Parts: sequence; C-alpha cells; structure tokens
Amino acid sequence: MRDGKPADQRPLVVVAKEKNAIVIVAVDNTAARASLESGIPLANARMVCPELNVVDEDKAADTQTLNAVADWCARFTPLVALDPPYGLFLDITGCAHLFGGERNMLTDICHSLRRQNFIVNAAIASTQVCARTMTRAVSSAIVPHGEEKAAVSSLPLFALGANEETIRGLRRAGLKTIGDVAARESHEISARFGAGFTALLQQALGQGDTPISPRKPVPDYVFEKRFPEPIATDAVIASTLDLLSHMLIAAMEKGGKGARRLEASFFRTDGAVSSIMVEAGRPVTQTRTVARLFREKLDALSDPIDPGFGFDLIRLSASHIELVVQEQRDLDAHAQDNDEIAALIDRITARIGKNRVLVYLPQDSHIPERAAIVAPAQHHLVAAQESNWTDRVGGEPPLRPLRMFGMPEQVEVPFAAVPDGPPARFVWRRTLHVVARVEGPERIAMEWWRRKEQIFTRDYFRIEDSNGQRFWLYRDGFYGSEILSNDSKPASPKWFMHGVFA
Repeated sequence: MRDGKPADQRPLVVVAKEKNAIVIVAVDNTAARASLESGIPLANARMVCPELNVVDEDKAADTQTLNAVADWCARFTPLVALDPPYGLFLDITGCAHLFGGERNMLTDICHSLRRQNFIVNAAIASTQVCARTMTRAVSSAIVPHGEEKAAVSSLPLFALGANEETIRGLRRAGLKTIGDVAARESHEISARFGAGFTALLQQALGQGDTPISPRKPVPDYVFEKRFPEPIATDAVIASTLDLLSHMLIAAMEKGGKGARRLEASFFRTDGAVSSIMVEAGRPVTQTRTVARLFREKLDALSDPIDPGFGFDLIRLSASHIELVVQEQRDLDAHAQDNDEIAALIDRITARIGKNRVLVYLPQDSHIPERAAIVAPAQHHLVAAQESNWTDRVGGEPPLRPLRMFGMPEQVEVPFAAVPDGPPARFVWRRTLHVVARVEGPERIAMEWWRRKEQIFTRDYFRIEDSNGQRFWLYRDGFYGSEILSNDSKPASPKWFMHGVFA
C-alpha cells in the first residue's frame, strides 16, 4: 500500500537513464490517462502524479519477453518478425480465413494476449508501416487495401515513428498531421528531412512496402492439430505426434522427399511455447523413425516439457528437405550395415547432441595435430567411411594414438637423455614412468612457411613404461649430428606428451 492505493492500481511507469536524467520510457493505461507519456522526466511526472509505481527498464528481459510472444504468435502464421523494442509484424497473407476472417483473427490475437496480462493493440494493413502507424493512434484497426492514405491522413505525426528531431522540425513548419505532410511535394520533404523519412511516409500511405524478415526460416512442411479442450497426458501427446508423423511422411512421399530436420512445437494455453528438434544423418522417410527420434529426445530432456494447464496446439514441421533416391538394398549386406550405423548415430545424437558423436576426417597435412579433424558423425558418416587412411599392418601396433591431446603437455626428464635417443625415465602429471621399450624416432618437420620465426623439428617416440602403458612423446628441436647456430638451438631438450595409446 502507498498513498492509500494498492501497488497494482497505481499508475505504472518504466524509467531509464538518458543524458544524465531519469525519464519515462513506457507507461501503462492508468498512467496514460493521467497525461503521462514517454520522454517526460520522472521528477516532472511525480509532480503530476505523486503515487507513481516506478520500475527500472530491463532491456534484456524485454527482448526475452518479446521473443516469447513471437513464439506464441507462430500459431497464427510462420512469418513472424520482430519490431523492437515492443512490436511484432505478422504476415497473415492466406492465413486469415483459417481463423474466421481478419476481424475474428485480430480479435482473437488481442484477446488472448490481454488474458496473458499484456497491454496490446494491433492493426491489419497491406503495408507494415501503415499497420504500425495505425497501432500507435487507433485501436484494433483494419485498413482495406487502397485506403491507406485516407486511414492515416488524420493521425498525428508521432504515429509515423520518425525520430524526435524530424517530428519537431515538421511541427515548426506548421505540419501537424500525416495528411499535412503528404500534401507537400516529395522532393520538398526529401530535401529537408531526407530520403529515409520520405520512404517511411510513402509506405505509411500504401505507396510501397518492404518485405518483413522472419525471425525463423519457414519450414518446408508443416502439420498441426488444434484441440477444442487442452490436452496434457503423455498418451494423447504421443498419439498426436504419431498422427502428425503419418501426415508428414505421406506428404513428403508424394514428392519423393525426406526430411533431415524435424521440429515439434507445443503451444500451451497460457502462452508458453516449447519446441524440440531432432536431426537425421539421412533423409527420414518412415514414420517409425520419426517416432523413435522424438522418443529418444523426450527421454533425454533434463527439463521435461511441462504441459501446465494443457496444450491447445501441437505442430510438427520438417526442414532441410532432400530428394530420396531409391536404391536396391535387399541383397547388399554392407548397405544394411550402414543403415543400422546411421540409425544408431541418430538415436545417440538425439540423446546427447550432435557435437558429442564425432568422426575423424583425414586432412592433407603431415603435422600430427592437423592430420585429421573431428566432425559430427551424423552429417559426415559417408565421408568418414570413404576416408583414405593409411592402412595398418596386420598384427602391428598403431603408429599413432587414435586421439591426441588438444595441446601437447610438457613432461619432465630428470636425467639427460642419450643424444638422438629417448629418456630413460620421465615425469608426467606428477607420476614417474620408467621406460621399458622404445620405437623411434620419427622426425617430423614443421611447416616453416607458415611462420616467420625459427620452427624446430619434432622427434617422436613410441614409448612403453614398466607398467605396460604406452605413450607418444616428442622432443622439440634438432640434436645429435644436426649442426645449428648457437642462437637457434634451444638451451636444453624439451619433451612433450602428445597422446596415449589405448
């Protein structure tokens, strides 16, 4: 309680610091009825309305909320774009008839958002600037095509959304409404206020438009199911996904296509939207594959999807569509094995993520750390299977460890090693290792052309200690019979651990 009024009944204003002054940046309906508006210093506002409820601006939270509302608006159209700081654009071309016409659709959107405690105003027009202009001065307006000029002519200049300096200049010129500005010649307006403002004015008058930039790409196939009563049970959700999967696969099969990426979206009655996405290494063409991938993904979620009071819409969409080439696989055991491997990788990826299931791809470099790169197995399985790795001699141990350290770790050699030879013992990670067997050296020259400074060669040794552990060590520099100038030869040998054999 303050000044005899509950906090939720006092005028609410959002303030921010601008030019060393605290000013109002947003107001609610109660504050607007008290003649408060954006741009007024907070001190002046308190003189007009002492019982203000003041909240500091939080741009990060505003952006997060705006994105959440945009996710919810995707139930009406996939073409949703942000109009910061507080607006959204929805391209409803071809969508309005699904909701009973433009008026019913507009009413439904506004009513649903008000139920979520948002102060909202919306308008429908043929251009985005005209629609945005109407929302700033008129409540729930629908402007028929061709009547944009008549609709905005009587509106005040601030509704255009131009900067304050431009609005001030127009008012000084005696222009108070958009119609007053539209009555002037375009070249006069452009010469005084710039081509940008002229383009903004023309779009508000319906004389041109720019396409919106959707915040998410439009999927190739979309199927959804709306419920007259919210659903919340796992059985109904699973059966709905199966139904949508059958519809999706049937539609793609007609075009001989398969999907590499699938997304399921769950729209709650309170406005919250949850989405889960799965990917496949090969185009998905079977319903059971879709069900298996989503089942694995749902089981692996650390934060399960909360149905709340229930979902009133479930949507399944497919993107990254590819043509499916029919192949004869019945008699090819190798092809069937590849299919099973690909399916296994997809299931593991759905559980732990594609960046944790990796394959090695060879590179054209003799430097050990550059001889191979890791890549997601889901998208590079074929390339990995066709890779031309050096054949290993039967019965012989591998020449290099399968995995090397990202950064070689320096080891300590307590006693001087034999020139051109390995150490008798070394300390690595605070553990003393006594050398029992050695293979090497393998001398590898660095890519001197990549750096200006002197780059020494590496002498690699495959070492087995007295406990049977096998390591891959190298000595940095030229030694023994190599003759180097005193300024290029290192003061003492440096040894590094580059990998460990399994």
